[in-house]
Amino acid sequence: MRNNRRDGVRIKDVDPVHLIMPYVMPKRTEAEASITEKFDITNLLRYMEERNEKEGTNLKLFHALCTSIARTIYLRPKLNIFVAGKRYFQRKGVSLSFVVKRKFEDSSEESVMVLDVTPEMNLDAVSKAILGDVKKVRKENSNDMDKLMGTVGKLPRFMLEALFGILKILEYNGIMPKFLTEGDPNYSTVLLSNLGSIGAGAPYHHLNNYGTCSLMMTIGTMYKEKRKMQDGSEEERDMVDCTFIIDERIADGFYFAKSLRIIMYLLENPEALMQEMTVEVPVEM
Repeated sequence: MRNNRRDGVRIKDVDPVHLIMPYVMPKRTEAEASITEKFDITNLLRYMEERNEKEGTNLKLFHALCTSIARTIYLRPKLNIFVAGKRYFQRKGVSLSFVVKRKFEDSSEESVMVLDVTPEMNLDAVSKAILGDVKKVRKENSNDMDKLMGTVGKLPRFMLEALFGILKILEYNGIMPKFLTEGDPNYSTVLLSNLGSIGAGAPYHHLNNYGTCSLMMTIGTMYKEKRKMQDGSEEERDMVDCTFIIDERIADGFYFAKSLRIIMYLLENPEALMQEMTVEVPVEM
């Protein structure tokens, strides 16, 4: 196997415990850890409403959550590690993937979008990119990955078995062709599921063994909750629950839990979402 891959740089200085983890837990689904966190989005909703009214933007909660998780990954690089071929790699770049419903109907087909988040992006840039990609998919009614999966899915079962057997060998050795991974959510940094858009909560969702995605985030619906403020008073606040599922082979729970403080800070101080991805936030780690 090559030391580096097209999509990642091999990490060689791995501590002994994590070094043997891929052998003890060879599958990503065997190494899942999850946590559900409540986020106060009162300030964020006010901020977005004000900007949407005054500047004509179309900022949404999903855009802010995408920006906050991307910023956190830039500032906490261990969240962007993946295990492949029982070795550890630091991913090149940050990418978010999510499902786009072509119509809000039970029978409507879905497309999966992958957004590459570059260091200079902020909330506005992420919002425009998401809105543009969604509009394109709904207009064209498909994307390249949909077309590829549609073609491959028509093959006989024995051919599909053989094909995916070959793909697993290529993946294990880090030589998977780019055209097979580009646009595939299984090769993104994090897969987001915005269940709040259909009025659902933020449930646990498994990771996938196929690909390199080590992080999953589900987003629930917004709700009101009385919260105790710093001055001791109670105030009704806008809240949202998010559940995070991570491959614990890439980082321990302590590292992951501390990383959530960045998301919490950004959502409670929405002006900071207008900074570039690599700008540090005043959160004690």
